This record gives sequence, structure tokens and C-alpha cells, in this order.
Amino acid sequence: MIPTSYLRDVAQYTSDRVAKVVLNDSYEITQFDSKTVADDELAIRYLVPFGSVAAITKVDLRDAEDNVISTNAVYVPITTDHLMLQTIEIKEV
Repeated sequence: MIPTSYLRDVAQYTSDRVAKVVLNDSYEITQFDSKTVADDELAIRYLVPFGSVAAITKVDLRDAEDNVISTNAVYVPITTDHLMLQTIEIKEV
């Protein structure tokens, strides 16, 4: 069993690595409303302005060198400014 303190360290490491969000392989967000680590979970809040994309179909979290940390296929229509909350849970499998 992995201690929760180690899982928290990995979540913090991941938080430190995330430099941007890339939507649909084209729209970059580098300003976050917040990035917080609680226990084994990283939560990232960011604003998607109306008009930036018609709908979000893919969300990538990337580091400063543009390496993908996480990718998710989604469908979120953007009809107004949209505050997104994305979480990453670090767990033992």
C-alpha cells in the first residue's frame, strides 16, 4: 500500500508540472483561476471565454515543453463564459 503522504507528493508534483490547458488541439489557456492539491487530488480551475471555441471536444493538460500530461475526450458546448474544474486523482491500482 502506498502511503497517502506519497500520493499527495505525486499530486503536488503533477500540479507543479501543469503549465497550460490546450482545448481541441488549438486553444491554449495559461492562466488558472486556481490549482490546489488536497490529499491525493489535484484540482485545476480555469475560464474558457465565450467565442474561444464553439464546443470543447478534447482537453489536454501540458507541461512547459508542451508534453501531454493528461488528455480527455469530452463534449462541452460553450454558449457563454465557462468556468471549468478539472480534477486528477492520484491513486494506487
